[in-house]
Amino acid sequence: MTRTILDIHILQNVPPSNINRDDTGTPKSAYYGGVRRARVSSQAWKRATRNRFNELLPPEKLGVRTKKVVEALAERITAHDPALTETALKLAEETLRTATGSSFEVPKRKSRDDDETTVPESKYLMFLSRRQLDALAEVAVDASGGGDVEQLKKSLKDKEQKARARNAVDTRHSVDIALFGRMVADSADLNVEAATQVAHALSVHRSDIESDYYTAVDDLSGESESGAGMIGTVDFHSATLYRYAAVDIDELQRNLGVGLKEGEPPSTPASKAVTAFLEAFITSLPTGKINSFGNHTLPSAVIVTIRDRWPISFVGAFEEPVPKSAEGGFLRESCRRLAAYVPDLERQYDIGGRPTWVFRVGEETRALAELGTNVTLPALLDQVKSAVAERLESGA
Repeated sequence: MTRTILDIHILQNVPPSNINRDDTGTPKSAYYGGVRRARVSSQAWKRATRNRFNELLPPEKLGVRTKKVVEALAERITAHDPALTETALKLAEETLRTATGSSFEVPKRKSRDDDETTVPESKYLMFLSRRQLDALAEVAVDASGGGDVEQLKKSLKDKEQKARARNAVDTRHSVDIALFGRMVADSADLNVEAATQVAHALSVHRSDIESDYYTAVDDLSGESESGAGMIGTVDFHSATLYRYAAVDIDELQRNLGVGLKEGEPPSTPASKAVTAFLEAFITSLPTGKINSFGNHTLPSAVIVTIRDRWPISFVGAFEEPVPKSAEGGFLRESCRRLAAYVPDLERQYDIGGRPTWVFRVGEETRALAELGTNVTLPALLDQVKSAVAERLESGA
């Protein structure tokens, strides 16, 4: 069966930074090709991508991932009917219990407090779209007869009402849930298979960790008080990163559903979502220690390909670490590696001839120009959106 897969390959220079650190505060790393590489975890970049969604998409198209889901639903119930302020928390807890099969309890760190308004939480992060929370709020208000908790418990034992509550959390998924998936530990049938896979970003070269010794001066120290008010060290590294992500467009459409508005083409939700992901993934950056290093950079090169069989990473081009050039950089040789590796791989596996776009900056990336249609970022987003919509509507 023909599939529609969107592959995204990025080369990005990152100066001294610590955007993703381990439990000791050291920048994350990994061994690949026999040498230590700089690494940024997929989870860190997915988080950065989700944060960028807040600038690209309206709130109603996004989800909330939190343990404080009872509190979140109670706010929706109160917004639906302000008269239910007194019982909103209880209504929310009962509705969520039925809808997700989960249990809720006051965290131990808060159970010692005497505050009677302490709110129970789920045992794990629960991911719900804002539309799903609104739908659950309607269930809670309607089934409770206007706020009666006992009436709600009784109503939710009815098969029809229970099914309505379950359906509220299993439809109208937000863009981020559809892309990154969802696990509901107590109800596996409510899980959502992620449409996106994001690789750990790796430096194309060997990358050693360095340490910065710093001091801070006490502003109120007198002239006779020599020395620093505080001293410390912070680890960092710098790298030319290869980043990769793949989006299963068919899975994305299954998760989002077809056109939700009257007269809207069936492909619209998926094509809009994949465009938002493409822009967010390209332009986002994890923010670890960002105030200390100010390492704001954008990618130097982006290659986007639509495939119809399987996703393919080009990380193999860098299994042998890229040596620094005579001038000291890694980007130029990285682009040459890709320019030679990609056509060879596609020829040997007979997977060439697919739509490919190249978005690049600077003379160092010129070697990539022959890999596809050269575009700017706005043109890339527009053309990918159109190509995805065309494939989905044609059933290709």
